[in-house]
Amino acid sequence: MQPNNKKTKKKGTSRQKRRVKATRRKILDAARDMFAEKGLDPTTIDDITERADLGKGTFYYHFSDKSDVIANVVDQMMKELVLAIQQRCEDITDLPTLLDSIVRVHIDFFSNRWEDFVLYFQGLADLKLKAGYSGLEPPFAKYLRSLERLVDSVINYRLPKPLLRRFACAVAGFVPGYYSFAVISAEGEDLDSYFNDLRGAFVASLAKFINEAMSASQSTECQSD
Repeated sequence: MQPNNKKTKKKGTSRQKRRVKATRRKILDAARDMFAEKGLDPTTIDDITERADLGKGTFYYHFSDKSDVIANVVDQMMKELVLAIQQRCEDITDLPTLLDSIVRVHIDFFSNRWEDFVLYFQGLADLKLKAGYSGLEPPFAKYLRSLERLVDSVINYRLPKPLLRRFACAVAGFVPGYYSFAVISAEGEDLDSYFNDLRGAFVASLAKFINEAMSASQSTECQSD
């Protein structure tokens, strides 16, 4: 009986795809660890390949350069964060609960993912540079748009996009801004207790600003009419 060559070839192709995917994942995991350990700039391709225990040829088979790796690591992390936010906030219909939930998702997401928090913080900082790493802006832009859509979905008035972007940036900057200083200045103290109080004040203030912005926009429209 002749062997089924098509079936054998298909199995071989599937195994090859799994190996390629596993190797790519190994490089990304090694890069993620090194970026958190040394920073985006100091980390070299040699650092990544040594951590992954792979050769440079294997690295360049999967990625064009370090910027390509950074873009892929950040993109995957931000997709996971956006998905977590969307799942948690899916059925929320009031603004304060939404804002509080968004902040809580960030806390839960990064609490056991220190490497991702460091990368998130470095990525935000790099976006401010004139010559930052290419590929960082799209995943962060998608992330901010997802926050804008969530806020827009629970308010009864359509705010201008620049205002929505400012509120999204405020939410995005709150968690890394707090933790980046808290871990330095409050070592050994109950960070969660302090953070909960601050989170409540932040959510109340931001909800107030959004409601005031809606009122101001409505008043402007009425005067123009």
